[in-house]
Amino acid sequence: MATSVITGGAGFLGSHLCGFLLAQGHRVICLDNLDTGTLENIEHLRSEEFEFRHVDCVDQLEVTEPVDFVFHLASPASPIDYLRLPLHTLKVGSYGTHHALGLAKFKRARFLLASTSEVYGDPLVHPQREDYWGNVNPIGPRSVYDEAKRFAEAATMAYHRHHGVATRIVRIFNTYGPRMRLRDGRVVPAFIGQALKGEPLTVFGAGQQTRSFCYCSDLIEGIYRLSQSDYPAPVNIGNPTEFTILEFGKLVLQLTGSQSQIIYKPLPQDDPKQRRPDITKARKLLGWEPQIQLAEGLAKTIEYFRDKV
Repeated sequence: MATSVITGGAGFLGSHLCGFLLAQGHRVICLDNLDTGTLENIEHLRSEEFEFRHVDCVDQLEVTEPVDFVFHLASPASPIDYLRLPLHTLKVGSYGTHHALGLAKFKRARFLLASTSEVYGDPLVHPQREDYWGNVNPIGPRSVYDEAKRFAEAATMAYHRHHGVATRIVRIFNTYGPRMRLRDGRVVPAFIGQALKGEPLTVFGAGQQTRSFCYCSDLIEGIYRLSQSDYPAPVNIGNPTEFTILEFGKLVLQLTGSQSQIIYKPLPQDDPKQRRPDITKARKLLGWEPQIQLAEGLAKTIEYFRDKV
């Protein structure tokens, strides 16, 4: 039985990955400091093969048993969180990644870094391919997350080249689904929460900025396939179907049956105008592409949030 360590395992994506790996027959050790994750996300996973440890990966990671995989998902990931915890976000990307890589090196385990499309910043190339270096403001308010992830990628490749660690890097594009927090500041829970409560949907700018939304089960499948591959460099995982924020808001209103109005506010600093992954590499290397269409995934997510508002 393979043993997998997941940092950030009580978070939105981490908890889904924990469940997926358990279903694949892994023993799972879930590490989380519960800054943004919750025990509620993993309560249904409690078993002999699953263990939760209240740990902050910024501190030294110690796991005594043999480990086959280290999945490093720990980090505040939404603007409301990394703007509230800017220094900790930088530390998770630096110290946390260093400690997680050190654990993988010591255990001779395979390491997977959960990176992000934010490494592309406000991209000047569209769609974004893995060989694009990005357009990031290194001193803007979003930089604590963007640069933390860029550093984490650099550290991961350094461990691969210098220490021979078997590394994988997934660049995650906008992902949504059950277990997102209602007030985490991202557009999916924000719009759904506003629509279900009959509040106006807040659109920033004219709503013409674009995003591509990947349902969580598709993303986790992609992460798992990448972890089983032999490709060490970054791979985009996301849904290449692109929507404007205004189109997305109207779909949320349609699926919820809400009569909420749409209001407009100024665009936040450094907010990307376009975001869509080129997934040619994922298709070729992993045989992966998303299966869940936006309307289907949104319906499942809305159902989850109905008793949360």
